[in-house]
Amino acid sequence: MSLMKALLVVSTAIDLVNKKLGEWISYFTFLMALITFVVVILRYGFNMGWIAMQESVTYLHAAVFLLGSAYTLQHDGHVRVDVFYRRFNAKRKAVVNLIGSLFLLIPVMAFISIVSWHYVAESWQTLEGSMESGGLPFLYVLKSFILVFSLTMLLQGISEVIKQVLVLVGINSNKAELNASQDEAN
Repeated sequence: MSLMKALLVVSTAIDLVNKKLGEWISYFTFLMALITFVVVILRYGFNMGWIAMQESVTYLHAAVFLLGSAYTLQHDGHVRVDVFYRRFNAKRKAVVNLIGSLFLLIPVMAFISIVSWHYVAESWQTLEGSMESGGLPFLYVLKSFILVFSLTMLLQGISEVIKQVLVLVGINSNKAELNASQDEAN
């Protein structure tokens, strides 16, 4: 297997994991809206409320944004100031994306992973729960989303680097073109 094929396999595997995670997490938005609706009905209709139910909305909200970020990056859905970028050809866009991934995305995600490791580990050691009585006893899970976020974004950053390198060497990151270029080389 050539280096280009190996890189494409790695990129495809990362993309598949983040795609499945993003699709799975997308259902949390419906669940979050449903729980919020129930909280409002209970509070204003029946003068009742549960802290755990309210906190579950926070957990779901964190999951949607933190665990869905890599999926959003994969689909080029993050906010970008593209005054110049949108006019660039594919190779210039690849250079911008490559530099951004190598010098911003990957270092920042590595930094977040390193800095938050102790914070999350300490929470797991004590099985930290909510400070509110009647709150959810899983604060350590919520804090773990930070590490999952940084790991999935780091992996997606690696996938993006691979795809940009393939574009720069003249190979589209789809399998058909990679196979055709390999057949020509043989």
